[in-house]
Amino acid sequence: MFAVVVTFQIKPEHITDFMPLMLQNAQTSRREEPGCHQFDVATSPDRPGEVFLYELYDDEAAFEAHLKTTHFKTFDEKTAPMIAAKTVITYAEVVQ
Repeated sequence: MFAVVVTFQIKPEHITDFMPLMLQNAQTSRREEPGCHQFDVATSPDRPGEVFLYELYDDEAAFEAHLKTTHFKTFDEKTAPMIAAKTVITYAEVVQ
């Protein structure tokens, strides 16, 4: 498995517009990408402008394929002006 953790800081005036686009991207990824096993979207009332993603893919290649999908490119283009900051951290499974 290949895990991706993303934290967005959304500009306050855009949080209402951002969330439907984020949820649509997550749902489409789970439904249409065979290499995507999990795509969770989380928020906290204590940090209303923060959006946290936890994604699980078969491997790094499946994540790279996700970044090339039409739905991701559309999401990325539409939301770019709404984002104040973004961090992406990836993890590869430790095989024992």
